[in-house]
Amino acid sequence: MTFSRRDILKSTGASLSVLALPVLAQSRDAGPFKLRASAFPQTIRPGVRTDVWGFNGSVPGPVLRFRKGEIARVALVNDLPGDASTTVHWHGIRVPNAMDGVPQVTQAPVLVGQTFNYQFPVPDSGTYWYHPHQMSFEQVARGMFGAIVVEEDKPIEVDRELVWVLSDFKLDAGGRQVQDFGRMQDLGGGGRLGNVFALNGRQTGRDNRIMVRTNERIRLRLVNTATARIFLLDFRGQKPMVVSYDGQAVEPHPLPQGLLLLGPGMRTDLVLDCEGSPGESFAVIDRRDKGYQIATVVFDKKPPARPRPLRSPMQIEPNRLPEPDPSKAIEHFIVFEGGMLGKPAIGLVDGKALKVPEIMQDHALTWTMNYVAEHEHAMLHTPMFNFRKGEHIALTMINETEFEHPMHLHGHSFRVLRVNDRPTQFRPWRDTVMVSPRGSVQVAFVADNPGEWMFHCHILEHAAGGMMGTVAVE
Repeated sequence: MTFSRRDILKSTGASLSVLALPVLAQSRDAGPFKLRASAFPQTIRPGVRTDVWGFNGSVPGPVLRFRKGEIARVALVNDLPGDASTTVHWHGIRVPNAMDGVPQVTQAPVLVGQTFNYQFPVPDSGTYWYHPHQMSFEQVARGMFGAIVVEEDKPIEVDRELVWVLSDFKLDAGGRQVQDFGRMQDLGGGGRLGNVFALNGRQTGRDNRIMVRTNERIRLRLVNTATARIFLLDFRGQKPMVVSYDGQAVEPHPLPQGLLLLGPGMRTDLVLDCEGSPGESFAVIDRRDKGYQIATVVFDKKPPARPRPLRSPMQIEPNRLPEPDPSKAIEHFIVFEGGMLGKPAIGLVDGKALKVPEIMQDHALTWTMNYVAEHEHAMLHTPMFNFRKGEHIALTMINETEFEHPMHLHGHSFRVLRVNDRPTQFRPWRDTVMVSPRGSVQVAFVADNPGEWMFHCHILEHAAGGMMGTVAVE
């Protein structure tokens, strides 16, 4: 099985100013991809070179493109500066536990000068991404991330695909990255927010232009790789349809209230039928941050792609995931407490009960999950839950804090059943779900993937500040 040049061009799309991402595509018999982690300069803000960390000399790293059912083979080469060990986590892909890329839990960190070979089947089509799980609040912020596309056996009909990787960077006046990773106010507050929004590794804005043709159909794969920033995207007069959340097909539907909420770690696939006249344009705006413009979509003055928009189906072929049965699911609950604005919660650290202010001062931790504050990738820890393989699980998350938490479960996808005690419309499959301040979310899944799996907030400073634990499937 090989990829044609047309396949690769469709995966990135043609654009005027939005950076087209490099693609690595393999056949079933190909040798491993090589992902080389290193430091290098890149132009993020126009006219300025910024020292970043990334994969294969670009931020984002190359798009890894697979066909559903293939065996992925990826060799991670660590050429980072100093003594920065690292790993790669394959966010959203249901990998075998040994390949999950979590230091001290599934593997030892990959030291500078070392190579680690990942090999795993790719069971599900969809949009995923990769990033380190070692000092991730710093390494991801520096630029270590990239998208993964796994093609369906029978893709929906579109004219082309675009991959948009959203992130942010914290730069000083000279374009240098601000070296303030791991501050307590970020660990216990809203996370470390950058002052430069980036789309495919370049600063966003009205000059980021993408050319489309009238009545062209585009599949837009969006990935939020920011460590803390939540996007709320408005496509200004266009009517994109949601066809996938976190890599899993959903009944096609318009954006809720016309806006796309995309928290850290989350992905959404949209189908955009470009309805406009040649020469017109529309802005993509982030409504979370004072109407900041992400990009401008410009209708080419060339003749329309076709006389009228496509009417072919948008429904993606769903992956075969084990369907949870809520009637026989075992119920579990998890409560989030703490944070800078929280009430004086008490948590266990290394088996000792402490108040959150003491936890902050003595352990640089700020959050508790079920009254435990966990050091990042602690070697001596107890899983929050122990599941038997094949058990049906109903998990309710209760947020007693003043902050949003995009919660991510490794190794599994789950059905989102209820948000703030209200049933969801589509019961979507997700692997990362947003829990609002003082809100709750109920999910259900079948614990079918053996191993010890991370469950954590994907505001990566929150994870480093205590919102990180594991569940075990035995």
